[in-house]
Amino acid sequence: MKIKSQLIEKEDISSLSFPSYSLKKTPEEKRELKRKLRNAQILGNIHRNKIRIIFEDESNTKEVRTTVWAAGEKHIVLKGGVIIPIRRIVDVRL
Repeated sequence: MKIKSQLIEKEDISSLSFPSYSLKKTPEEKRELKRKLRNAQILGNIHRNKIRIIFEDESNTKEVRTTVWAAGEKHIVLKGGVIIPIRRIVDVRL
């Protein structure tokens, strides 16, 4: 699936505003996203691989190419302590 997104730098994420509501996803899509995030964390911590994270802020769809350091229940943490709420992530491309 091709998603049109604006490529941004990791450092710009902290200035974005994220709505409090979640994107609509089926339970299966949520499980798949969690699996991808766990794999992204492993790739980031062991191999320092960058991945593509597609997410939505309050205005549009954005994409960042970076390393995932931690994937929790509600947020992911990128290199430099930048946080993205999982509820706003559209997809992760390894």
